Formats: sequence, structure tokens, C-alpha cells
Amino acid sequence: MRGWRLRRRLAAVYSVLSVVLLLASGVIAWSMVRLDDAIHVRSDVLAPIQVSTVRLVASLVDQETGMRGYLLRGDDSFLEPYEVGRAAETELRASLATRVAGRPDLQRRLDVLQQHIDEWHRDYADPAIAAVRAGGTDASALRDPVLGKERFDAVRLAGTDLDGAVRVAALRARDNVAGAVRALVISLVVAAVALIVLLVLIFRALRVWVTRPLGAVGSDVRRVAGGDLEHVIANTGPPDIEALVSDVELMRLQLLGELGVARSARASIESQAEILRRSNRDLEQFAYVASHDLQEPLRKVASFCQLLERRYGNQLDERGTQYIHFAVDGAKRMQKLINDLLTFSRVGRTTETFVDVDLAEVVQRAETTLSIALENSGGEVVAAELPTVPGDPVLLTQLFQNLIGNAVKFHGEQPPRVRIEAVERDTEWELSCADNGIGIEPEYADKIFVIFQRLHGRDVYEGTGIGLALCRKIVEFHGGRIWLDGTVQSGTTFRWTLPKQRAVALPSDLGLHHGPPAIPAPAQPGARSGSPTAPSKSGGPT
Repeated sequence: MRGWRLRRRLAAVYSVLSVVLLLASGVIAWSMVRLDDAIHVRSDVLAPIQVSTVRLVASLVDQETGMRGYLLRGDDSFLEPYEVGRAAETELRASLATRVAGRPDLQRRLDVLQQHIDEWHRDYADPAIAAVRAGGTDASALRDPVLGKERFDAVRLAGTDLDGAVRVAALRARDNVAGAVRALVISLVVAAVALIVLLVLIFRALRVWVTRPLGAVGSDVRRVAGGDLEHVIANTGPPDIEALVSDVELMRLQLLGELGVARSARASIESQAEILRRSNRDLEQFAYVASHDLQEPLRKVASFCQLLERRYGNQLDERGTQYIHFAVDGAKRMQKLINDLLTFSRVGRTTETFVDVDLAEVVQRAETTLSIALENSGGEVVAAELPTVPGDPVLLTQLFQNLIGNAVKFHGEQPPRVRIEAVERDTEWELSCADNGIGIEPEYADKIFVIFQRLHGRDVYEGTGIGLALCRKIVEFHGGRIWLDGTVQSGTTFRWTLPKQRAVALPSDLGLHHGPPAIPAPAQPGARSGSPTAPSKSGGPT
């Protein structure tokens, strides 16, 4: 059976079990049939024969006694037992003839008894009774009593012989019943023992063929799953379990190969991460230079140009004064552009500052910051009921400040009207900022969120073109998305989503953040080189 598959082995075991059960069932059924036959012979055949034999002999004795009294007295009342016994004799002889049919020994003895009974009636009893009826009691002396005694003794002896044969047969039937009971008990015991032995063998076979190999395979698999991928999973058990083990071993080898590839890729990633860390440090240094060292020359250019204008303004013609104005304006715009870039780069450094932010309070702070612009333009901000969301309060304030500021900046002939609303979704809030301004064409829906992209010239609307790009970065940093609603017919409507639950921060295993690395803040005018001051995250609209 070593080369047999598990299904074939189990089929063989269950076939043997079925054969044994069938044999045991057959033996038990044969024993029960034998017992039933023995009980039937004893109870339904021999016992009635024995009773009928005794009753027949008793009826003959009653006949002989009644006949004797009638011969002595001649009174018909003494003949009554004879007549009753004669009727019972007829019935019992017919019954016994039926019951002993098929039993030659008893049938032969019954025939002998019937022959002697007939001889007694024919030779003595019937003639003697007829003589008394014809001639009175004196006539009985005409019959030889010795003949009567001889005939009745023969009847009595034949009856005793039949009764003895029936008793012997009854004892033999009782022994057959006892033997059948013993055979049934033995067959039941043997069947139970055989069944127990087979069950033990099946349990042993299942343990050797199934549970023990699977346990060994499971132990090896758990060891491999625990990290020891070099551990070989040994073949064991029937061929089909060995095939399963081979498949698991092949999977282990594939995992081992993929692990080698993954380790190589990880080494490459770690190498690239180190390059990125060095690049981040270079970018930080560049940002520091941009925020401090580059702004210092710009401030000097602007300051000295203004000094030239104040000191030598009366010596310059109109074109010279215009050139100085252009230089000062360019330096200031360059400084503002650098500040806006630094503000854009700071977004998305970490989510550790996330707290529960009441957006209604955020809108109020944005209105306060823009109060002068709103007052000068006659603008109004209407906010519906706003939720509380997890986020950075400073960045969210800057988001609303930029959106409201754009609505105020790009208003039409009517005073700006801004409406802020919120709609609850399954896992997020959808917010909107709608105004009655000049609007944006739908084909520019993607372009407006790109940094430095402007739809108007600087001489029409001031700004660096970074405001909406900053809004998109703030919203995406909070795990949402922002878009222009192109379905509105007038004005501009921006929609964005914010999650109800705090977004999971990205891992920083490689020294990377959601956005660009931390950049030192620009130094204030007059600050010493190498001592940058802390920046403010809030600012005006662009």
C-alpha cells in the first residue's frame, strides 16, 4: 500500500470494514433465525404435542374407568366419562396426527398408540358395553377381563412410550434453544470485538496516513511562515499528501526567490532613499539660501533704488525715474514670489498638528483677515452650518482665506457675495464656495490649479498665480480633492471634500514627507545672516 494514494487506502480499509460488518450481520442473522426456529419447535410444536399426548392418555384412562363402572352397575350415568373421553380421544388423535406430521419417530409411536387404542375398543371395550346394554350386568361376564386388561395395558404402554419420546424431543429442543442463544451471544461478542479492532485500526491508519503527515507538514509550514524560509519541507505520507507537500515546497522556493528579488529591490530603494535624503538636505539648503540669502540682495536692490530715487530724483528725467520704479517693483515681486513658494513648500510636512477644527471658526478668522478688502469692496460672506473636521487649523484658515480672497479680488460690477455650504456624505464632507464674480470658463478647470498659471495679466489683477495651487495642495494634504463646478451659469463655485476621520499619515521610514522638505523661513529685513525667523502660515489671497 506504500504507493497507493490516500483515497485508495481509505477505500480498501472501508471495504474490509464493510465485508466484516456484512459477515457479522450474516452470522448474527443466522443465529437469530436458528434461535427463532428452536423456540418455535419447542413452544409451538413439541409443547402442544406433549400436552395433547397427556390429555389423550388421560381420556383413555377416563374411558376405561367409566366402562368398568358401567360393566359393574349397568347404569348409563357411569358411561358418561367413557363417552366424553371417547369424544376427546377423537379430537386429540386428529390434532396429534397433524402436529407429528413430518416427525417420523413420533408419528410411528402415535400410529402404534392408535393401533392399540383401536384394538382395545374393537376387542373388548365396545363389545363389553354392547353386551351389558343387551343382557345386563350378567352379560359382562361373557367378555374375558384378562383380554381387556392386556389390551389396555398395551394402550397404556404405547402412550407412555409416545410421551417419553415427546419429552426427549422437548429436552433436545431446549438444548437447541440454549445453543442458539449461546451462538447469538458469541456472534454478537465476536462482531463487537471485530468492529472495535477495525475502528482501532482505522484510527491508527488515519493517524499514520493523514494526521501525522499533516501535522509534520503544518509544523514545517509554520516554521517557514515564522521567517525561516531556508527550512526544507520534507515529503511524508501517501502520494497525494506528498504532492501537496511538493506544491508547498515549490511555493516556498518561489517565495525564497521573490524574497531575494525583494531584498535586492530593497537595497536599491535604500540606496535611492539615501540619495533622496542627500537631495533633501541639498533642497533644504537651497530653500534656506532662497529664503535668506537671495532675499537679502533683493531687499538691498530695492532699498538702494529707493535711496537713489529720494536723493537724486531731481537729477533724473522721467525715464530714469520709471526705470528705478521698475527695478523696485521687480524686486518686490521677486520677494513675494519667493515667499509664496516657501509657503507652498511648507504644506504637507506632517499630520502631527491635526486637531478637530470647527470650520465655522475658521471662516470667521478668514473674514477677520480679509475684513479690510471686504469693507472696501462692499463684500459679504454667508456661511451655512459647517462641520468639525480633523485637520491643521492654520492651513484650513489659509484655504478659506484664499478662496474668499479670490472671490473678492475677481468680483464683477456688483459687490462680491460669497456663500459657503457643506453637504454630508458617507465618509466625508463636501464643501463649496460660490461667488457672483466674473467666473471661469470650464476649459480652464484644470489649468487654474497649476502653480504659476494665470488667466489674466499682472496689470489687470495682481498676484503670483500660486493661490489655487496652494488650495489644492492643502485639500489633498487633508485627504480630499478640489474641483471647479462647471455646471454653474454665473459666478464661480469651487467644491472640495474633507474626510470625517483623520487620514492615515504616510510612513517616514525613508525620511520623506507628504510634501517638500522643511525649508527655513526667510529672514526679516535687517535680520542677521544665518538666523531665519519662524514663518507665519497665514497670508493674503493670490
